[in-house]
Amino acid sequence: MLEKTFDFSTAEKRIYDAWEKSGAFKGGQRPEAEPFTIVLPPPNVTGSLHIGHALNHTLQDILIRFERLRGKDVLWQPGMDHAGIATQMVVERQLDEEGISRRDLGREKFIERVWQWKEQSGGMIFNQMRRLGQSCDWSRQRFTMDEGFHEAVLKVFVELYNAGLIYKDKRLVNWDPKLKTAISDLEVEQREVNGHYWHFKYPVDGEEGRYVVVATTRPETMLGDVAVAVHPDDERYQDLIGKTLTLPLVGRKLIVVADEHADPEKGSGAVKITPAHDFDDHMVGKRHNLENINIFDDEARTNDNVPEKYRGLDRYEARKRVVADMEALGLLEKVEDTVHMVPYGDRSGVVIEPWLTDQWYVNAAELAREAIAAVEDGRTKFVPKQWEKTYFEWMRNIEPWCISRQLWWGHQIPAWYGPDGETFVAMSEEEARKAAHDHYGRDVELVRDPDVLDTWFSSALWPFGTLGWPDENDPFLKRHYKTDVLVTGFDIIFFWVARMMMDGLHFMKDVPFHTVYVHALVRDEFGAKMSKSKGNVIDPLELADKYGADALRFTLAAMEAQGRDIKMSEKRVEGYRNFGTKLWNAARFCEMNDCFGLGAFDPASAKLAVNKWIIGEVMKTVDKVTSSLEAFRYNEAAGAIYHFTWGTFCDWYIELIKPLFQGDDEAAAKECRQTAAWVIDRILVLLHPFMPFITEELWQALSDQRETPLILAQWPHKDDHLIDAEAGAEMNWAISLISEIRTARAEMNVPAGAKIQMLLSGADARSKTALENHREVIMRLARLESIALHEGEAPKGAIQVVLGEVSVFLPVADVIDISEEKKRLEKNLAKLEKEMAGLRGRLGNEAFLAKAPEKVVMESRQALAEGEEKIAKTKAALKRLDAME
Repeated sequence: MLEKTFDFSTAEKRIYDAWEKSGAFKGGQRPEAEPFTIVLPPPNVTGSLHIGHALNHTLQDILIRFERLRGKDVLWQPGMDHAGIATQMVVERQLDEEGISRRDLGREKFIERVWQWKEQSGGMIFNQMRRLGQSCDWSRQRFTMDEGFHEAVLKVFVELYNAGLIYKDKRLVNWDPKLKTAISDLEVEQREVNGHYWHFKYPVDGEEGRYVVVATTRPETMLGDVAVAVHPDDERYQDLIGKTLTLPLVGRKLIVVADEHADPEKGSGAVKITPAHDFDDHMVGKRHNLENINIFDDEARTNDNVPEKYRGLDRYEARKRVVADMEALGLLEKVEDTVHMVPYGDRSGVVIEPWLTDQWYVNAAELAREAIAAVEDGRTKFVPKQWEKTYFEWMRNIEPWCISRQLWWGHQIPAWYGPDGETFVAMSEEEARKAAHDHYGRDVELVRDPDVLDTWFSSALWPFGTLGWPDENDPFLKRHYKTDVLVTGFDIIFFWVARMMMDGLHFMKDVPFHTVYVHALVRDEFGAKMSKSKGNVIDPLELADKYGADALRFTLAAMEAQGRDIKMSEKRVEGYRNFGTKLWNAARFCEMNDCFGLGAFDPASAKLAVNKWIIGEVMKTVDKVTSSLEAFRYNEAAGAIYHFTWGTFCDWYIELIKPLFQGDDEAAAKECRQTAAWVIDRILVLLHPFMPFITEELWQALSDQRETPLILAQWPHKDDHLIDAEAGAEMNWAISLISEIRTARAEMNVPAGAKIQMLLSGADARSKTALENHREVIMRLARLESIALHEGEAPKGAIQVVLGEVSVFLPVADVIDISEEKKRLEKNLAKLEKEMAGLRGRLGNEAFLAKAPEKVVMESRQALAEGEEKIAKTKAALKRLDAME
């Protein structure tokens, strides 16, 4: 016998452990079946589960469980990313607490410490994923620093280098002066800060008293200026194009160049050009063949390329001195306050410096060509399709990819340098030494490049590196590449998705996945982005502990509408917990009424209209859930099974068949019991991908005749022969009638215990048949005293309900005081309209919108929407009362 409630706090771990122990998650168990493969976007080894992970992983698990139930040989390949900078920082902080620096330890000992930390603490996120029911094949867990994966990374580097697609170059990068490494754009956080525009006067050579005014938010970089740009059509500067200015404090000659980068509408229309310290300026410098003068060292302190008095200064100290000296010379025209975006390192928290340095690069433009074509010709498609535009925009404007990082933790670049700087790229030092011997004709000392590869370089190999490549005969690689679906957020389409496309096509000669599903962002209940500073961060594990993993999973799926961000609220999770309770109670009711263990049931044998109807509704729901999941419309799939379970089955079918359980017709009662058990089984299977724990518990508790646990059961197929249109029309008519009567009673404030008369006018033969077949149930559920046919005009004091061709009259004048009811409703309406007028005034007040916290504004808007809905319902009820007089 089922317990009174489902105790998820003890059941979820028990059920998960049983699944894992049974091997239910393992791929390769159905060798004859069609494969279905997803690679888990590898979370950082330092990571812990946040709400974005919970969404991403739940959407993947829904697909995996859905396809497993459909009989496919599924593989959900898990793994972790070594997360170069993030992991190195964790271990360095530990060393700081011990009073040790990584340089004290040396590279080898430091890396040993990182591995120790990884073994002890890494992978916490995988245990948290288990907590939410994610059914990965944990036996195939991979790590981007695994020995086999490391070999794949080296092979890719060597082959791309030998093909001329990897090279070393001096270019501008995002430099983190605290971590002393280049970082990717994804690791740069743009922050809005209060700053200044300093307007400086640069003297025009040969024209005493004439100046060109330039404005900058970074005065210290003027020490590296090599030119001033003006727009080619700016009439103010036509005579200066090609002439020179003198750079104050330095004395360098600056050429005036014509370039569209200069905006005539902004400031003076003239722009200082510092190619070594600004990405836009760097492009101007390339177009005009300008010199790159690097004025900072790796700590963002001024170097020997600036006048002696400014050398060795922190960039902000240099800024103060430059401004003071320009002001002393009378060359500071004005200072304006401004709010502007400044790049910060998301790990170090310091301002990033565009810095000119030698780095390794991939010729991304060459690799991008086939990756662009693969999306253009449909080999890979994006869902929603709008993200293809973003992908194309990035890929068609792709820059060389900087892949080197000045770190110790990561894949060390397999390049060795000879005494004269000659480069030898090889899979091992032994191979490099052999190549050097062939080159020099003798053994020479080689020095390995100290840098490591960008984390994205290794994770770009994820779809084939995790499946056994470079062993091209690995059975998993042959069977599961290309993978089916990649589920990811939009923010890494370029950093990860595009690079997997490039490497997959280059090394595997096929796309890594046929579909990229780009999911939404999870925001708070008012639509605001979550952040610790706002205090609105939602912890998915706290919600799972409070309401159960099933409730959280279902909430995420139900709210995942393509192209629309999720407004997450605890109230919604609580609501879907109640949905699980509703299902549990329905199952208990059916169990207590002996619906299970009655032998095999053929739904085609059903004779009663109520059973034919519910069986048909099951078929429609199977079709809707299946087609929605196939189209990645998670919210529609969740909505279909939710409304069928709660509304159609629990609220209607069970209520409709209750009298039959206690009736004298044993054949009818048995048919209802068997039908109810058959329907519950279909609900459990359809709901399993969304709510795996409660469905598995019910599946095994309700019958001891199961051939498999639910996780390995069979997905139902739609059978159109089981949809009886006539029975459906009959039952839907009866349900609509009951619903309309209930609504009218509620609007008129008819007491719940009061039984009233119903008069029916204009009924055709079909409606009369439906009425007679379901008279008792209609009377019971609509709380009617009697039912009679009626001809002529509407009776005085009766509510009128129209149902198709039928008019329904409910005389209630003896049950309620119409005039008093009107007074009550009018009083409520006046109060509502006054409150809503106040809310409209507040929301129309610009001062309120500007000063009030975002949460208060959103709550006011929500209250207005709810109030206006109440006003509409109140007016409709008053209209009904007017019609009764």
